[in-house]
Amino acid sequence: MPSRPARDRALRLVKARGLVSAREITAHGIHTQALSRLVNEGKLERAARGLYRAPDHDLTQNHGLAIAAAAVPRGVVCLLSALLFHDVGSQLPHEVWLALDRRARRPALGWPPLRVVRFSGAALTSGVEVHRIEGRNVRVFCVAKTVADCFKYRNKVGLEAALEALRDAWRHKKFTMDEIDRYARICRVSRVMRPYLEALVA
Repeated sequence: MPSRPARDRALRLVKARGLVSAREITAHGIHTQALSRLVNEGKLERAARGLYRAPDHDLTQNHGLAIAAAAVPRGVVCLLSALLFHDVGSQLPHEVWLALDRRARRPALGWPPLRVVRFSGAALTSGVEVHRIEGRNVRVFCVAKTVADCFKYRNKVGLEAALEALRDAWRHKKFTMDEIDRYARICRVSRVMRPYLEALVA
């Protein structure tokens, strides 16, 4: 039976972080049996496979992003999910779009459903912002990088979604021309985007 101190430490960790993975619990020297007992007692609940939260955990509209970040800490919220997070355009994805390194193993997560997109090099590491959501650090591409990514992956998100994101973000001053030019070069879509950018400032 897990000791009372171990269970108390597990509860404190969950309270501090909001969402905690079984891996994080064991890294603090707490046996996973403590988690099972706390769940059975109603003091914790399973948020997803291998993830735990307090029953009174304050859920936000970005709860799925927090779950995805806890389960896949190396992933970066991208494309349609990043647009929704930044309140750009009208896309309402039912999956969390997550950028992962081309060599990374595909995560097994029952909920939320993930749409994994493979990135590499500067396209994966540039333009990453860290936002605090429900006690977790969530990595999200910035607006300018996300818009450039939408043109790069226009075969996945659709050209109309990319154009809407470009116009909406520009209209609401969510990027500068210098920023979009930089990320267009990183994503190798400068030539594709040029006529649309010229139309914006015409």
